[in-house]
Amino acid sequence: MITVLRIGHRISRDKRITTHVALVARAFGADKILIDTKDEKIQKNILSICSRFGGSFEIQAGVTSKKVIKNWKGTIVHLTMYGETLEKSIPCIDKKKDLLIIVGAEKVPAEIYEHADYNISIGNQPHSEVAALAVFLDRYNKGNWQNKKFNGKLEILPTNKGKKVISNELNR
Repeated sequence: MITVLRIGHRISRDKRITTHVALVARAFGADKILIDTKDEKIQKNILSICSRFGGSFEIQAGVTSKKVIKNWKGTIVHLTMYGETLEKSIPCIDKKKDLLIIVGAEKVPAEIYEHADYNISIGNQPHSEVAALAVFLDRYNKGNWQNKKFNGKLEILPTNKGKKVISNELNR
């Protein structure tokens, strides 16, 4: 099981970015996202996407991040600019254990670096947490997220030009 923990979410400032973190988590192979701030609108938006496009992705907002981290039984990865390189870290992560990926919104408290089993940098330049999560999940899952079937009411089919969306509701 792969869970993303979004810490430092500020409703007035981070709603689009946190929504994109959740969308990337879902599309790139995570099973769940936990958000440390209660934000019913984000929960509603993500659940709506899951309802239309399928999958068993879960979202829970308003969690206590310290409690989540303290009680986590698997591996904890913190994505940052200041960690060990992605290439060096990925092979060391035990894929048999549940994985908690911590993604910050604002300055991350020092104890996150201490509690994480791996502080992993996705490059050492300022960058988006959305991009960091996408790159990490792509490498961690070896690109297999591309073959995942969501079995939703709607499905987007690859096409060079235009948009091709099919409705699977008749087949349900």
